[in-house]
Amino acid sequence: MNVLGQVTVLPELPPALARLSDLAYNLYWSWTPHAQALYRDLDASLWERFQHNPVRLLLEVPQARLDEAAADLAYLERYRAVIADFDAYLNKTDTWASRHASGLAPVAYFSMEYGFHESLPIYSGGLGVLAGDHCKSASDLGLPFTAVGMLFHQGYFRQMLNRDGWQEEAYDELDLTTLPLRPAHTPAGEEARVSVQIAGREVHVRVWELLIGRIRVLLLDTNVPENSPEDRKLTARLYGGNQELRFQQYVLLGVAGIRALRALEVPAQVYHMNEGHAALLGLERVRELVGGGLDFRTATEAVAASTLFTTHTPVPAGNDAFAYDLVDRYLGGWPEALGTTRDDLYALARHDQQWDGHWVPTFSMTVFALAMSRAANGVSELHGEVSRDMWKFLYPGAEAAEVPIGHVTNGAHNLTFTSQAMRDLLSTVLPGDWTEHLEDEAMWEAIERLTDTQLSEVQRDMKREMVAFVRSRVREQGLRNGASASDLAATDGLLSEDALTIGFARRFATYKRATLLFRDRERLARIVNDPERPVQFVFAGKAHPADNPGKAFIQEIYRMSQQPEFRGKIVILENYDMNVARHLVQGVDIWLNNPRRPLEASGTSGMKASFNGAPNFSILDGWWREGYDGTNGWPIGEEREYADLNVQDEADAHSLYTTLEDQIVPSYYGDRAGWARTVRRAIRTVSPRFSMQRQVIDYVRQYYVPLSERGAALSAGNAARARQIAEWKAWVRGQWPHTRLSASADLPATARPGQTVEVRAQVQSAGIRPEDLRVEAVLKRGDDVTRFPLERQGDGSYRAAVPLPGSGLYTVGVRMVPVIEGLSNGLEAGLIRWA
Repeated sequence: MNVLGQVTVLPELPPALARLSDLAYNLYWSWTPHAQALYRDLDASLWERFQHNPVRLLLEVPQARLDEAAADLAYLERYRAVIADFDAYLNKTDTWASRHASGLAPVAYFSMEYGFHESLPIYSGGLGVLAGDHCKSASDLGLPFTAVGMLFHQGYFRQMLNRDGWQEEAYDELDLTTLPLRPAHTPAGEEARVSVQIAGREVHVRVWELLIGRIRVLLLDTNVPENSPEDRKLTARLYGGNQELRFQQYVLLGVAGIRALRALEVPAQVYHMNEGHAALLGLERVRELVGGGLDFRTATEAVAASTLFTTHTPVPAGNDAFAYDLVDRYLGGWPEALGTTRDDLYALARHDQQWDGHWVPTFSMTVFALAMSRAANGVSELHGEVSRDMWKFLYPGAEAAEVPIGHVTNGAHNLTFTSQAMRDLLSTVLPGDWTEHLEDEAMWEAIERLTDTQLSEVQRDMKREMVAFVRSRVREQGLRNGASASDLAATDGLLSEDALTIGFARRFATYKRATLLFRDRERLARIVNDPERPVQFVFAGKAHPADNPGKAFIQEIYRMSQQPEFRGKIVILENYDMNVARHLVQGVDIWLNNPRRPLEASGTSGMKASFNGAPNFSILDGWWREGYDGTNGWPIGEEREYADLNVQDEADAHSLYTTLEDQIVPSYYGDRAGWARTVRRAIRTVSPRFSMQRQVIDYVRQYYVPLSERGAALSAGNAARARQIAEWKAWVRGQWPHTRLSASADLPATARPGQTVEVRAQVQSAGIRPEDLRVEAVLKRGDDVTRFPLERQGDGSYRAAVPLPGSGLYTVGVRMVPVIEGLSNGLEAGLIRWA
């Protein structure tokens, strides 16, 4: 037919069920199973067909069925209970934030991807799901919080495994009118539109609004008629295309994202960049201040004072960097708009790297993000250490331990991933308002009152649901690939509800070593085929479309699953998404994770499994290095580094098999009371410590509140303090090459603990005020560094009796650092001179 256009006819909800529409457009339902059940029970087949999307379901369900539900007294009772809870949640004023963070300024959170629910596939994996969970807990806690992201109308990709197990990608165009989002409107009632210059082109951006409980998310979309066909594709795919496309997307996220906040008059005083993708928001914020009369350096100080940067990537290749000539195409007009030079702007992002055997300056998104923020963090304790070491070159002369990158260990949104059955069981021993105190470790002690039988019954029910789900998904895959009748029939026997079931699901990057389990195939075959104590494995995960080595890992696991000794005992599911993730973390007995330490920044899937009682069996990397306590799961390998990767793989594989054979399998089959103790410990220890509520509270206390105060202080009085700091830095950096430092010390060959040594220094300050210099002795013993200030004596001389606190071999040095009141940390100026 000759299509003139499309129109969406909204359902006529019976008055008794009118609020189903309000609820459908607020993703509160995504972490509320009772709310989801209201839609599922209208038409279960439509619910599955449309990826559990209540908006689409209401568009498709027959009017007669709606009228029937409105006359069903039991359904109406459930409906009223859900709506009452929904309204109570939205209208609650006595929130955690109102009680504990009343001084918190409004926060704007920027992320390239968000994983809220499978029906909105604008996420690729852990980073996006983490961002989605962060938003959900910001809502739960009542933070003044707005998120900004991109609306990718073809999402990431839908993964299909062909008959040979090779990953193939499909891109489905989203019908935005059937998703739980709406066009955002300005206070004047107009549809929110902004624009941004990209390589001399005016790119128009529509802003969509997504409600997540009490907060909203603004999503940017260039697929509008005003744009050229190429510009309409800028928001087509997440992480698609080449470097040119990605940099343009980063301009959109950062620059158009700030403009969207302004167009909607959304208050924001603290800015949180979730990964370096969002770093260019600093450009627009500086441009605004320069337009208001500030100079470039002062504006940069004022912007950075209220900005936090979270890095997630311990792999150098995962930190985007671009050639200057590419950046020139898209930022060519920005130096003039910012009142600065190209050299001064690019210096904030400069990272010299070896490309094709040559050292070249690159524009690093991570370096720029660090320069444009005054607080930065990794996402686990170990990742913080790794990040400080990765980026210490930005602070010449500093020890890695003092690089100003902290950490907040990731968490997960408990209610999104904990099954309703487990929630109901937890509610029998936890207080009535337990979901509002998820971070309270003392509260979770009540888990010890759950009986072994209660736990095992709930977990068996969850496993039964997962097994049915796995069989259904594998059957669908077989039908698509033309499987034989016998192969399709065999899906009914996949996995056993009685066997120890281990899950492994994540992004298939090679460092995550998805195939480590198969290093000794014969030994694995003995483990899975033990007639008395069988073990089975469920895998899932996507590789980036351009990552052929990752795809090869998927294919290897698929081919192994088809071998006679593993058939029915090892399964790999296609199209890993939040739906698959929920089924797996709720249904497996054990969660497996074996990345190559220390490359796992955090990982969160194992947390979600333990919320449901599945202990972790993991490398001591990322969050598990902090989470494992000897009683709540099992480690793989040792907490050490290896020079030879093959030796590391061999050692970790041996540990995996041995622990499985000697500890896990005997406990599961032969010591049910001991197994139940481990299950209880997993729930009790992981649920509070790795809840997203704990994570967001940590961000509020460690970063959001201090940045609220510092940002306000530096911006007050037309940014007077920011101007003073900027001018001071410029002066000090100009004088620093002319400063001199010499030192001497009376160091005996041996000394007693507590003995002091005389350390002296002589400074030529090149005009820098003495009170703006910190001269200190630095004592290093192994990895421990102690700094001891030297006292100014006059005429540029300094001295101190420096104590040697304990036994050991000390290295003693003297250094000088410029500091003034109001800096975010002692190394903010980036200058250190050693004697």
